[in-house]
Amino acid sequence: MKVSPLHCHRQHNISFLKLFMFSVLGCITMHVSDPDVPSSLKTLSLEGHFSFDDISYTAKDFGNRFHFLPSAVLHPKSVTDISATVKHVFGMGLSSKLTVAARGHGHSLGGQAQASGGIVIQMQSLREAETRVHVGEFPYVDASGGELWINVLLESLKHGLAPKSWTDYLHLTVGGTLSNAGISGQAFRHGPQISNVHQLQVVTGRGEIMNCSAEENADLFHGVLGGLGQFGIITRARIALERAPEMVKWIRVLYSDFTSFTEDQEMLISAEKTFDYIEGFVIINRTGLLNNWRSSFNPQDPVQASQFNSDGRILFCLEMTKNFNPDESDMLNQEVETLLSKLRYIPSMLFQSEVSYLEFLDRVHVSEVKLRSQGLWEVPHPWLNLFIPRTRIHDFAKEVFGKILTDSSHGPILLYPLKKSKWDNRASVVIPDEEVFYLVAFLSSAPPSSDHDSLEHALKLNDKILDFCQKAGIQMKQYLPHYTAKEEWKAHFGDRWEMFAWRKATYDPLAILTPGQRIFQKAVLSS
Repeated sequence: MKVSPLHCHRQHNISFLKLFMFSVLGCITMHVSDPDVPSSLKTLSLEGHFSFDDISYTAKDFGNRFHFLPSAVLHPKSVTDISATVKHVFGMGLSSKLTVAARGHGHSLGGQAQASGGIVIQMQSLREAETRVHVGEFPYVDASGGELWINVLLESLKHGLAPKSWTDYLHLTVGGTLSNAGISGQAFRHGPQISNVHQLQVVTGRGEIMNCSAEENADLFHGVLGGLGQFGIITRARIALERAPEMVKWIRVLYSDFTSFTEDQEMLISAEKTFDYIEGFVIINRTGLLNNWRSSFNPQDPVQASQFNSDGRILFCLEMTKNFNPDESDMLNQEVETLLSKLRYIPSMLFQSEVSYLEFLDRVHVSEVKLRSQGLWEVPHPWLNLFIPRTRIHDFAKEVFGKILTDSSHGPILLYPLKKSKWDNRASVVIPDEEVFYLVAFLSSAPPSSDHDSLEHALKLNDKILDFCQKAGIQMKQYLPHYTAKEEWKAHFGDRWEMFAWRKATYDPLAILTPGQRIFQKAVLSS
């Protein structure tokens, strides 16, 4: 029988794995106070520096629900700063309860980038090497893990290039989205962002700096992608690029029939000639929404559009784009017309616009600026993101839209299909076991309300949705998952849990990294 090197490595580590599982999964519960944390860290020789005061901002994130104050914040100037810090904590062993969390732009939803009493690494301070674009037959960009995607885009566009896959919001860090997956309306074609990475530089939970790819340190490479920060801190990434278009034809159409809406989406993502971006969203009891669209979209039939009345119906919007350059306008319009002729939307509800490629990709930032001016950005965001198998999407929609949820006034509800074949099953992220599955994202905001607790109300609705999925036997998976119990995490990963725990034992044996995910708990021996 042929035995793989990975199998041998796992056999040699089995005793250590048992000790690891015993410690980090809650069997050792006694903790001791650390010695003077600032004094310990001040002994390190760094290019950057630590902050011990005015660090409360790291105990807050976009979710604005969990607030865990660290003992110190590292502002690294080089990857060796990060390595030295993690190695120092690792060297303290089980005598210290110090943990380490990498913080990007603070867009986590549930305190994932926080470290109670530990060390937060401010990744945007990492400027050891600038973003570098390599032009050639297979172009790519090398970027810091703390760089914002908007800056990666701007630098790539200088060379007429751009990354292939995106998130809807670009003011997120490279390391942050690659630790999850990174999805938007291009994912049906190119896969998530983690499917478009050639190479990573990672600092493991031992403090080791390791380069990894599908050919070098492959297990670490695949583990870190979608690994929720559990196996290493992404300090640099090499990302695939493609030729960037100059312009985007941006289209929205409305449906009142859910079957037509989903079948049209599935047809489009399976077609050889199709749109470049495809997303859908659900509109529940939002009669004034179309007025907002008219400021940036032109209705094909202004008269009929102005007379449209939703009559309390649940509507479904299909949003699509087609990339083009100005000299291709005629051909583009013919292609778009052909594609639209195959769809079954409400005829009078066709809206179109033409914007630059940059303007389209950075579209959410416009909303951010507006919400910040109104004081509505830094409010709780009890988001719920689910991957629903295609075979159960109708059961899900029938119960959730209009029954559990009676309006969509507190935030968008996204609903669009993805293709399993575009995801690398060696990565840590888990998705439904069907070729086509849907992202359903409830992007709620919970501003202070005088009549009821809007946050509590939103969380109850989330619980009702999750409870329905469980009782109905819908084999959904959470995206950007948030669990607090070991059994919930084991259920989330299913038959991949053993591999996930083994990777943790291998690359972060003391469970130092990313404690805010609440998957593993660092063990501390009593004195």
